[in-house]
Amino acid sequence: MSDFNIPKFRLPGFVAGIGEKLPQWPHGLALVAGLNAALKMKLLPESELTALDGKLFRVQVRDTGGTAHFTFSGGLFRPVFRPEREPDLAFAANLSAYLQLLTRQEDPDTLFFNRELEITGDTELGLIVKNMLDAVEWPKLPRLPLPSR
Repeated sequence: MSDFNIPKFRLPGFVAGIGEKLPQWPHGLALVAGLNAALKMKLLPESELTALDGKLFRVQVRDTGGTAHFTFSGGLFRPVFRPEREPDLAFAANLSAYLQLLTRQEDPDTLFFNRELEITGDTELGLIVKNMLDAVEWPKLPRLPLPSR
């Protein structure tokens, strides 16, 4: 765990207004690239991946206006640019909550019960994904020296 704490913040409303008008496909590509990298690095528990097969997921970053849809198929995460149905599982939160989750500063349960992370859809699938996230062992990154002033 880092000495650096990510504060809870919310970007100004106009940011989401602008973000919603921008193309959303880059968000899906970036998220899928990260998930597939985690898959290739064997950070995700393979035993749980079959439960994700063919499921549609949505991740919304409320305060940026960004939305990404993706699925898991053929052993890879794949972006979905024009979803034709409601997602099986959807997440919505502000950027700070996702950053806190990613850095393990906060866990999904705390964010959920504090109403900072909204999870909708298939409850059983949500528990599988939550347990997968909890099981990820992030590699330790070397500490970079801070520049002197």
